[in-house]
Amino acid sequence: MILRTLKMVLLLATTLLPVSMSGQAKKPTIMAVPDLAWCKANGYVTTTNYQGRTLTTPDYEKALMENFDLVSVLTKLNELMADRGFPMRDLSSMVGDLNRAEIEDEMTVSTTSGAEIGETALERLQRRAKADIMVNVGWRINSTGPKKSVTYLLKGVDAYTNDAIASAEGTGNPSFSAEVPVLIEEAVIGKMDQFLSQLQRHFDDMAANGRSVSIQLQVFDNGSGLSFEEEYGGEELAEIIDGWMNDNTVEHRYSLEDSSENFMKFSGVRIPLYNEKGRPMDARMFARKLQKFLQGTPYNITSKIKAGGGLGRATLVLGEK
Repeated sequence: MILRTLKMVLLLATTLLPVSMSGQAKKPTIMAVPDLAWCKANGYVTTTNYQGRTLTTPDYEKALMENFDLVSVLTKLNELMADRGFPMRDLSSMVGDLNRAEIEDEMTVSTTSGAEIGETALERLQRRAKADIMVNVGWRINSTGPKKSVTYLLKGVDAYTNDAIASAEGTGNPSFSAEVPVLIEEAVIGKMDQFLSQLQRHFDDMAANGRSVSIQLQVFDNGSGLSFEEEYGGEELAEIIDGWMNDNTVEHRYSLEDSSENFMKFSGVRIPLYNEKGRPMDARMFARKLQKFLQGTPYNITSKIKAGGGLGRATLVLGEK
């Protein structure tokens, strides 16, 4: 009787094990940041001129130093998400890390175009935080007599592609509370689970089908004669690189968007979420694998990976270091 009972217990445990394991699905890493529109409305932006264009980017450091409501709101959102099992990167800590490390703007001058490619403050922050998803948060306070309400927006963005993947917005019920974090919590609490469910679905898709990035290749105009039409063993370099992409992308998913003798652009390149050491993989790390492949025999091609473009874009320039 005891033996029979033990067998039944073991059978039940074995049956429930897959359910238990599936319930422990890995969560995306998330960082909440103030939305650009909110930063503009409150004067927390910087403008720079780049190749004749004016770029407006959030000034996170100034916003965190001057706006206590922002710090409180981000803290409350981090708390709400952590309570639901979603790990968060803290914006204040990330900005502090950037300053302490004195990360320099990585600038590269191409010998073919003379163009400089740099990173925005947001791109440097994304590269440092290595978050899968950025949650942009913005709000506006409404007053009705002695009561206040908050109109809010939460927008989930893929940190690698900048694609919007989830959203929640609305206006909370009027309240006598004057504390913005309390108003935010009261307003979003009913939609938080649905919002996080949208984020999780996107992350699950990436886990199954790979993370989407863009990879560009160029050739330095240094008189070496190297081009993507050069042949190795009767196969053009462009074909060799295309074959490498086919062998190294998840489910062979990628698209050769543009190609010429000096330029190749791959979009929708699905790469694994993590490398062999369990570290989050980004476009630069994936391009590094291609760089090592081309350095080997019989190609022996020297190349440089250009900085800039955030986590989801990398450019490999062949011909010089």
